[in-house]
Amino acid sequence: MVQIPNPPPSDPSAPRSVPTSADVARLAGVSRATVSYVLNNTGTVRISEPTRRRVREAARQLGYVPHAAARSLRAGHSRMVLMPAPSFPAGPLYSRFLSELQWALGRLDYTVVQYGTVGLRGDEAARAWAELRPVAVLAPGSDLGPQGVEVLKRSGARAVVTLGPEAVDGAHALLTDQAGVGRSATRHLYDRGRRRIGVVVPAEGGLDVFSAPRLAGAREAVSGTDATVTELPLAYDEGDAARLAARWRPLGLDAVFAYNDEYAMLLMRALQDEGLDIPGHAAVIGADDLMLGRLLRPRLSTVHLELPAGRDLAALVDRAVHAPGAAPERHKVLGATVVHRESS
Repeated sequence: MVQIPNPPPSDPSAPRSVPTSADVARLAGVSRATVSYVLNNTGTVRISEPTRRRVREAARQLGYVPHAAARSLRAGHSRMVLMPAPSFPAGPLYSRFLSELQWALGRLDYTVVQYGTVGLRGDEAARAWAELRPVAVLAPGSDLGPQGVEVLKRSGARAVVTLGPEAVDGAHALLTDQAGVGRSATRHLYDRGRRRIGVVVPAEGGLDVFSAPRLAGAREAVSGTDATVTELPLAYDEGDAARLAARWRPLGLDAVFAYNDEYAMLLMRALQDEGLDIPGHAAVIGADDLMLGRLLRPRLSTVHLELPAGRDLAALVDRAVHAPGAAPERHKVLGATVVHRESS
């Protein structure tokens, strides 16, 4: 009688075989087609909820996930929505908007990928994005041009959406009126009796896409009046704020639109340290309506900004993916409403 030796113990360091949809189907007791329908969230086929739970549990036990490239081949396009990382420091307001957008796109079965484009801008960046073959690209504050849009579309992108002050040929556009933020804040200060108004322009790179139109809007708000607007470069730094506060009296200013709430809080603290009364010697207004501004004393006046709802933008992306030949949509976003509090 020949004895068959026991197999040697498995080597834990040896590579494990990758689980397949066939493995999931066997464990769940269903067909591979059913596995595909369930895990790819196909809504056109009716599958009972107990079967769906059984398939998902089998996939979880095996560690199986669908192959994105294979799914893209079957669908004729990927489900990847590429969001280039913004070239500017993203504040709390913008971060909340991005989180809501990513959640809404996920609910529509898109995979959101953020792409860091350090050193790449405009059409050069578009060529780098195109290499990933996304089905859609959302380019916030980008200097993307028509040529870059064409590169993306030739690579398979069905939707290109820009978020900025101007539309780009061939792309859907969410148009942000940054000048309106500056107009609203400065007009508020003017209506409160202020005539020598400073406007903070952040020294940090990447913010000029917002600060330049806000400054232009501030100048427009008092054009033809007896008021003046003075540009105030300011780094987001306590030392720089202290130096500006030390120059406040010689500058002869009586109010400031501080670009946003974060710069407003930084400068307001420095002005108070310099012995200036807020709002007596200097009225202060920011923008973004951050909660922290309501906790200051005096409470910070601000411009409340209304960004587009993430679900609405996700719906725009989904429409464009399903109708890539449709005319680009243009939507004006970023409503600006002054919230008057004690600092102005």
